[in-house]
Amino acid sequence: MSDTARSARGHARRSAVTGDCHTGDPRRLAALPARRRRGGRACAQALFGRCYGSGPKPRGRRRRMRLRRLLLRYYPPGIILEYVQGGEPKTRSIDLLDLRPDTDAIALVEEIRKGEPLITASCKEHVIHLVRRLQEKLGEKEDHKFCLFKVLRAHILPLTNVAFNKSGSRFITGSYDRTCKVWDTASGEELRTLEGHGNVVYAIAFNNPYGDKIATGSFDKTCKLWSTETGKCYHTFRGHSAEIVCLSFNLQSTLVATGSMDTTAKLWNIEKGEEIVTLSGHSAEIIALSFNTTGDRIITGSFDHTVAVWDVGTGRMLHTLIGHRGEISSAQFNWDCSLIVTGSMDKTCMLWNAMTGTHIATLTGHSDEILDVCFDYAGQRIATASADGSARVYNAETKKCIAKLEGHGSEISKVCFNPKGNRILTASSDKTARLWDAATGHCLQILEGHTDEIFSCAFNYKGDIIITGSKDNTCRIWH
Repeated sequence: MSDTARSARGHARRSAVTGDCHTGDPRRLAALPARRRRGGRACAQALFGRCYGSGPKPRGRRRRMRLRRLLLRYYPPGIILEYVQGGEPKTRSIDLLDLRPDTDAIALVEEIRKGEPLITASCKEHVIHLVRRLQEKLGEKEDHKFCLFKVLRAHILPLTNVAFNKSGSRFITGSYDRTCKVWDTASGEELRTLEGHGNVVYAIAFNNPYGDKIATGSFDKTCKLWSTETGKCYHTFRGHSAEIVCLSFNLQSTLVATGSMDTTAKLWNIEKGEEIVTLSGHSAEIIALSFNTTGDRIITGSFDHTVAVWDVGTGRMLHTLIGHRGEISSAQFNWDCSLIVTGSMDKTCMLWNAMTGTHIATLTGHSDEILDVCFDYAGQRIATASADGSARVYNAETKKCIAKLEGHGSEISKVCFNPKGNRILTASSDKTARLWDAATGHCLQILEGHTDEIFSCAFNYKGDIIITGSKDNTCRIWH
């Protein structure tokens, strides 16, 4: 193994994964995106007030826009509007992050109509029906026990990461054998091998929610863009002077960002295969990055103890989040782009205002390094994973610890919420993954069978399939 590979493995706990993509080191896998909730008749106006794309529109736009159809989005709760404006098809979303089963659906839709000209009287009843379907999904009771479905001996050398596409029908694995493999989740069969890198494939991601492209970042200093269906390599992005250790697609699937040990991040145009801008400003390696959902901001976390907020359009650094006293391990936006959470080797997690870059709170309690952090889909809760062998859940509004997830026999390198936000999955070097109740911290199930530490875990979009990746060189699919 090269000195670079050994160095990266030695820094396993320092890599980060964010957003829907899965990047970083052999212990890590991305957390599915996650977010914020409230409800009741009185809060219908407040609920809709935070909807992305909401607010009064100029009257002239009503005449220029024609609604084509409404689509339901379960996680996070929302309604997608497909419409035509000036002959061009467009989409925008109504985010219902605070929706609860007891929210007054009729009052909520009335508030939506006040701010969204595409929602007219003729489709009001249909929108009410969609909101109630979302409420039914939120109100479903869960008592699912996961069982081992299949053990996959994926690569001839150790795995680095695993990642689902949004639907969970496919997943990918990266490896020290310099390849990425695409797998069918339902059958556990290998579909294709993506070959071409000259060194370790360290960071991998689907362009979710579409899933038709895959990006791979390598110690060979390049990132490659592939077709999910054919395995064709569309582009090889060259320009970094050191290993690529994290990457992410924007939600719009127009850009891929790469972070490198050369202290820079780069943004690449997916269609043209060209570099758009280099984000320079950190004084040490970049090991975490994440786009916000609207795609106009990206954050980078570095060994220099800081997180930078960048304008995607200009490449200008907007804010530097200064406060941690150790290397950054993880950084993530919440769904509505209002908050940023950061985890550090200094044993703390910090919460920041994403618009101003100001520090909001420091979440303490862990006795060792924090290796991973994530939001739930609504941004209401934050989960942390630590080398002290525990995970914690914090209320994002009160900043208080509401649950301690204790039971693992060694450090936890990965934590993620299920799409619904009521379950938490952790992966540990004690060779197990555990499923927890997010509200109480009660351990619901222990996933056993791996013979070495588990460095990655993830839910599919429905939350009914789990994948775990281990240093025992296997992936396990749990149904």
